[in-house]
Amino acid sequence: MLQVTSKLQKASGFTMIELIMVVIILGVLAIYAAPAALNTGIFISRGFHDETLSLLRAAQKIAVAQQRTVCVQVNPTGVTLTMDAHAVATGVCNAAPSMPNRPRGGTGLSAVPASFKFNSLGGTDQTSAVTLSIANSTPITVEADTGFVHD
Repeated sequence: MLQVTSKLQKASGFTMIELIMVVIILGVLAIYAAPAALNTGIFISRGFHDETLSLLRAAQKIAVAQQRTVCVQVNPTGVTLTMDAHAVATGVCNAAPSMPNRPRGGTGLSAVPASFKFNSLGGTDQTSAVTLSIANSTPITVEADTGFVHD
């Protein structure tokens, strides 16, 4: 006796609805997510902001730790630090500190005033707060009396 069995074959592949949904999701991602992910200017500006903020905080800490004056010079591409190299602080900045003293990659930095000093107590030589503006980012403020650096 011959027995014939019939097996239903499973269909393999995707349904039309599944394919349409994938195309719709990819279209939404292409419209909204891809331009934001490919725009690296925002990321570069934020990195420049964070490095400048960290550098200013380090400058204030160096001034307090070493009981010396640290001078800050702001230019469009970054901040340059120098410090008083004399054993007894004279307030004249004539040496670079032993640390990276310039943020990497970025432009659009400006400050009012363009240069200031952190004294040995951590404050600045200014009578009012120093504000550093960075293109496409939030401003950085250095408080005059305390030298507190924040954004």
